[in-house]
Formats: sequence, C-alpha cells, structure tokens
Amino acid sequence: MQTLKKQYTLAEYRTLEEAAEERHEYHDGANVAMTGGTLEHSAISGNIYALLKGALRRSCFKPFNSDLRVWVPRYHKGVYPDVSVIEGDVAFTDNRRDEILNPTLIVEVLSTSTEAYDRGDKFICYRSIPTFSEYLLVSQYQPWIDHYTKSENGDWLLRSYGKLTDQLHLATGGAPLEMADIYEDVFSL
Repeated sequence: MQTLKKQYTLAEYRTLEEAAEERHEYHDGANVAMTGGTLEHSAISGNIYALLKGALRRSCFKPFNSDLRVWVPRYHKGVYPDVSVIEGDVAFTDNRRDEILNPTLIVEVLSTSTEAYDRGDKFICYRSIPTFSEYLLVSQYQPWIDHYTKSENGDWLLRSYGKLTDQLHLATGGAPLEMADIYEDVFSL
C-alpha cells in the first residue's frame, strides 16, 4: 500500500472513493492506495466468499467480498477486508451503502507486503469493533490459516490449520470450511 501525501477530510475521501477507478483505504486523513493482488490471492478470497455464501445461505449471516468498506470509528479508518460477514441487519455509516460498521467475521488473505499490518495494527483496529468476533488470516504461499475467535471473556484464541485435509469450524454461523476447498486451484492434495 502506498500513502498519498495530501491529508484528506473524511468527506473528501468518500467523495474521491465514489469516483475512483482504484480503491483506497482511509487512515485518519491519509488516502492509502490499495495494491493489486496475485492470482492466488484472488482465487483464495473468491473461494472463501463462495464457500461462505453457500454455507450461510438462508441464515442471519451474510458474506460480502472486498468491494465493501469497513469503517473503524475508534481509529478513524476505512478498510477493505478480503471477505467479511455480518450477522443480522447491516449497520451502515451515515446511511451510506458502501461502508459498514458491524462485521462479525473478517478474512484477510496475506501477502508479503500486508502480512505484518494484517496481523498487527489492522487486527488491533478490527478488535475495536464491538460485533467483531472471528478473524481468519489465510496464507497464499502455503496451506496455512490462523483462525482467531473471541472468547466470552474477551480473550482472543488462536487455532492454526496447515493441512489440506483439515476442516475449520467457524463460530460465525457454524459454517464448516474444508482447507482443500479454500485452496482449490491453488494447492492440491
């Protein structure tokens, strides 16, 4: 990600983003251009979205792809997770249709340039969202997923998966996900 030098008000950013051909995140005044993804990144995030769409059909959980921005009020940031899931009604920022406040599950497919941010500062920001309770960090370079779930006392618990024969059991909607399906067309058994 590359930060453009000029500081923007939130209103300026949102106006620019509505007309932009490329997506940008908003980091408390900074307009941060999103870098392009790899074939593997696109395949994995697409697989996860499709799996969640099927598994959560006719439930109160709704998955969304990376086109929908998540607003993090405490840190004054607008970010684009690879996949997000909302439970119940969507809470929009200021009645906008492009920016939500209430993800339950967030998925980030890791790249060399974003892994430290996704594991560190971005995870800290996400944890300030009251509804956020589950986080998947998915490697695109090897079959590996770190699955964080928020316990009832607020602690974050980690379970890692590293075999294509593994199955994840999401707290969000109870959806089971097969590692082989997540990595379809990227890695094979």
